[in-house]
Parts: sequence; C-alpha cells; structure tokens
Amino acid sequence: MKTDEYYMEQCINLALKGIGNVAPNPMVGSVIVHNDTVIGEGYHEKYGQAHAEVNAINAVKDKSLLEKSTIYVNLEPCAHFGKTPPCSDLIISSKIPRVVIGCVDSYSEVSGKGIAKMLSAGIDVRVGVMESESLELNRRFFTYHNKQRPYIILKWAQSKDGYIDIKRAKNEKGIFWITQPETKKLVHQWRHEEAGILVGSNTIRIDNPELTCRDYDGTSPTRFVIDQKLRLDYPAFKVGDRKNQTYILTEKQVISNGKLQFLSPENFSIKAILKKIYTLEIQSLIVEGGAFTIQKFLDENIWDEARILTGIRDLKDGVKAPTIKGTIIKNIDLDKDKLTIIRND
Repeated sequence: MKTDEYYMEQCINLALKGIGNVAPNPMVGSVIVHNDTVIGEGYHEKYGQAHAEVNAINAVKDKSLLEKSTIYVNLEPCAHFGKTPPCSDLIISSKIPRVVIGCVDSYSEVSGKGIAKMLSAGIDVRVGVMESESLELNRRFFTYHNKQRPYIILKWAQSKDGYIDIKRAKNEKGIFWITQPETKKLVHQWRHEEAGILVGSNTIRIDNPELTCRDYDGTSPTRFVIDQKLRLDYPAFKVGDRKNQTYILTEKQVISNGKLQFLSPENFSIKAILKKIYTLEIQSLIVEGGAFTIQKFLDENIWDEARILTGIRDLKDGVKAPTIKGTIIKNIDLDKDKLTIIRND
C-alpha cells in the first residue's frame, strides 16, 4: 500500500499549479483515495473559485465510494464562509471517514476550527503529514498572516565581479543587461508568481522598465514605486501606462487616476511602506531594485528570500551589488548565468 506521505506529495504537486493565480488565498491540492486508488483530485485554480477539496470531491464519479475513502489535503480545510462555503462542512456532509492534513492553517478564521469540526463529526483526522513541505509551499500565505506583511523576495543581477550596474555618465539612461536573454523569461515567470513588484524611483528614471511578465504567459504583478518627493511625472514612464495597477508611494498628496494610484505611508521606513502595502492584501512582493532600495530592505532586515543572478562577465567598475548575509539554499546553473537563492536566517 502507498503511504500517506505519497498521497500528500501529490497534493503539494497539484497545489503548485495554482501559483500566481490564487493569492491572497493559499495554494491547496487535494486527493481522494479508495482502496489505494485515486478516485478524485483537484486544486484551487483561481482566487474566488472552488477550493481544492470541492474540485476533488466533484471529480469522484461514484459518490458512494466517498463513505469508504480518505481525503488528503496539504492545508487544513476551512471552517468559515468566505467567497465559498466551508470545505470542512462539505467533507462532513460527504461522509468521508478519514482526513489527512499537511499542516494547520494559522489564519485566525480557520486555525484549528476545521479540524475541530471534523473531529466532532467523528471523522478520523491525521495532521502533520509532510508538514515542513506544506508550510514551505505556502510560506507567502503564512508570512502575510503571521507577520502582517508581504513575503519579501529580493532580486538582482550582478556581474561576476559583483557589480549591479555600469558606471554611468551624467544623465545616461537605459537598461544595462547583465544576464543572458533566455534568463528574462525566468524572471518574468517569477513576476507572475508574486502579487506585487517594487522598485525605487531611480530605477524608473534610468531604466524605464515595464515591470510586467510580458515574456511569460501569466498575470503581471501589482506595481509599486517608492518616490518620496514625487520627483517623476509618471504618465511619461512605462509604469504609468495604466494597463496594470500601479501605486506610487509618496509623501505628496496627489489625486489618483484609475490604475495609477498614489499612497502615503506613515513614514518611509521599509516597515511603514510594507504596512501600507499589506492593507492592499498583497501577499508577496518581489523587490527588483535598485541597489539603494534593496540595501534598505537588507539594512532593516525585512526580507525572506533573495534571488541573485550572476552573469558571465566582469565590469571592473560601477554600482556595487548589495551586501547580503543569509543561508544559501540553492546554486543553479542557468546555461551561462548562475542563480543563487538565499534565505534570511
């Protein structure tokens, strides 16, 4: 017979299919097993749509088998009414006798309540199967609810000798590409996977980036620009195109216009900026520059993960890459480029 861990791994793999599409909800997958055979599976596909357990139960052709089956789910089934009814109620009404859960949902409206409801109904509930993997899967969701801020990913590209940009002449503008063209698609995939993207105003002034995932088939993140003194006229830049939601973080009082909005944090510490972004239900944030902005996150020690792309050439001079300390969890060769992933200790 296959183990509970075997089926939980299937749940996690299914859940991953929802990345970039379900936030601010968590990623959840579910598998229903009868006599060591999968009879139904599903995952939460899009925010506002059916949860994983609903899709898995609906996928079972012979509903009479549910009364003799086990349902696996990587996150505790919800017990509250949100955009959809409680999944714990559905499991109870479907008379499923056994439930295996990856991890408890720490979200206050759910935490332990779904499990308690199912136990009260006489269901055999096992909790903590592949718990660390289940927590890792939804690290964005748990960080958002437990720390009341987005999960922060710092991302930059640097030369082999540690420079993030060339030494520029006065008023010299335009993106200087350090990595290979093929790497851009990966970066745009990362953008799709996160709810928001943030840069400083210097990055906008010099590079004029779009901050979208145009080279990857996915939804672009909400754009944020820190411009305390409002030095730039945003309709003149690509981020001011009003095609995607954009927020300018500034101390100036400016009337917002459609998808170009202006926000005023309490102050311009990273903590205060993230507090404002948190109120918009932005569960995760990829910070793409520039060096000054990224270093502020590092100096205040408010970050969770860093993704550093290293190109194949030396620059010998220019803007030094940020200084970072943490635990290297992965070194990956991307053809000619190299990716290093670091977690905050």
